[in-house]
Amino acid sequence: MGTLKKILLLEDDPILGETLVELLEINNFNVLWSKDGQNAADILFEKKFDLLLLDINVPYLNGFELLESLRSIDDNTPAIFITANADIESLKRGFDVGADDYLKKPFDFEELLIRIDALLKKNIIQTIVYKDLVFDTTTKKLTKNSTPIHLTPSEMNLFELFVTNQEKVFQTHELLEAANSQEFNAQTLRVWISKLKKIGLELTNIRGVGYRCEAV
Repeated sequence: MGTLKKILLLEDDPILGETLVELLEINNFNVLWSKDGQNAADILFEKKFDLLLLDINVPYLNGFELLESLRSIDDNTPAIFITANADIESLKRGFDVGADDYLKKPFDFEELLIRIDALLKKNIIQTIVYKDLVFDTTTKKLTKNSTPIHLTPSEMNLFELFVTNQEKVFQTHELLEAANSQEFNAQTLRVWISKLKKIGLELTNIRGVGYRCEAV
């Protein structure tokens, strides 16, 4: 069995929160439950999650404010609002601050599971996480601990090649071709490799052959 998907649940209703944790864990999710927005923000500063389930009307920092602050620092973790706020204005604001989905209480738990599954499948295609690096394959945006990382086009081509083909050994000529640069020489390649190591890729030099990105 693979690693359990991690969900942060923000819900201040003790009965609903306990029920959701139990049902999600039965369905093979690793759930961390927070009862107020500030506590959730503190947790998200320290930990990464695969999905956020956010109530809106919670103490200290509401769900809208929490998600808006996350999106402002390029944290694109998929998020679903689960809320009793059924008015159009709340729905609009939910999507405006960056929600991926919006589910009105009371809801059917099977429907929640379907929405979670669909969102996680979509996000797997778009996002690659490597240690503390998050790479959006659609926008080509790379962040480290939510801070944008800027690479040259050649470095970005190599980065994407390595993280999408972990454990595969690439020969030097393959890497030079992938870099798509006119600076086709081994010295420049070493500079690019050094930069990628510096930002956190674990690259191994296979002597006489090329390089491999170690899976983590």
